[in-house]
Amino acid sequence: MSEFRQDVVTGRWVIIAPERAARPNDFPVERRRMAGGFCPFCEGHEDKTPVEVMALRQPGSAPNRPGWQVRVVPNRFPALQPEAGLLTSGAGLCRQMNGFGVHEVIIDTPKHVLSVCEIPPEEVQAALAAYRDRLLVLGQDRRIAYGMLFKNVGVSAGATIEHSHTQLIGLPVTPVAVQVELDNARRFKRQRGLCLFCAMIEEELAAGARIAAATEHFVAITPYAARFPFETWILPRRHEARFERRSPESDADLARILCSILGRMDTALGRPAYNYLVHTAPFRKKVDAHYHWHLEIIPSVTRAAGFEWGTGIYINPVSPESAAAFLIQQRGAV
Repeated sequence: MSEFRQDVVTGRWVIIAPERAARPNDFPVERRRMAGGFCPFCEGHEDKTPVEVMALRQPGSAPNRPGWQVRVVPNRFPALQPEAGLLTSGAGLCRQMNGFGVHEVIIDTPKHVLSVCEIPPEEVQAALAAYRDRLLVLGQDRRIAYGMLFKNVGVSAGATIEHSHTQLIGLPVTPVAVQVELDNARRFKRQRGLCLFCAMIEEELAAGARIAAATEHFVAITPYAARFPFETWILPRRHEARFERRSPESDADLARILCSILGRMDTALGRPAYNYLVHTAPFRKKVDAHYHWHLEIIPSVTRAAGFEWGTGIYINPVSPESAAAFLIQQRGAV
């Protein structure tokens, strides 16, 4: 029987309706496929991208030439531009800002692969280090309030280039989705004296039913009120508000658990398109005591339709408990 569940982090309601799918993977998904053809992100094609702003390189290799492990370039078709300047205006109820911001592409690897789970964890670790370094740089610009890291893999997940890459957009505002989490976490801290996310991790570890993987430094949870089948959150066990300030000794562990979860989804769902995104603290807000960064993985299994757009209530045909159990059964466990 279906049931309503409320997400403690966002306050959002979802409907868990397992009768809409006979088995945890009993629905069509778009599989990632290699289309081939010219790729501007491959090693040797550095002149086909904007000039790099950062790269992790082999000693002695020159900028904008081969010999890199991770490369960061401005997006050729940016959503926001730093040249726009931070100007606000408006009339009546309407508010307006110039399209100021930063839009970068982090090319995860010189290898032409579709997903980071297709490269060794130590190479993924280098990409995660580049995420951290770029957030630290963007955070020095006081006009930028928030750094949004996200990955689109596969056409249905919004990817336009198949070579594995991540995008970073520096925004002059805090996204509403993050602000809701901040507000609820602050309220919980004030009422209970605890970090909401730390309390959630403790409860999930004690229950065990929605734990997809656990390591020394991280835990992967299929959230109690997951919006989508196989939605999985990776959270640090240690209280950390800022992704870019995470403990360096945990980097290798984060790469391993991320590769493991993505690899298990590949096995369970047949290499689906997916998104992942990092929710971290805004750069200059004093939220370290109550917020907790996390990485959300969302495979492209179902799509929002009229009911979801009209109500904001998602219908998930796979219970988080079934999803966690199914992921655990797949090879590639941590």
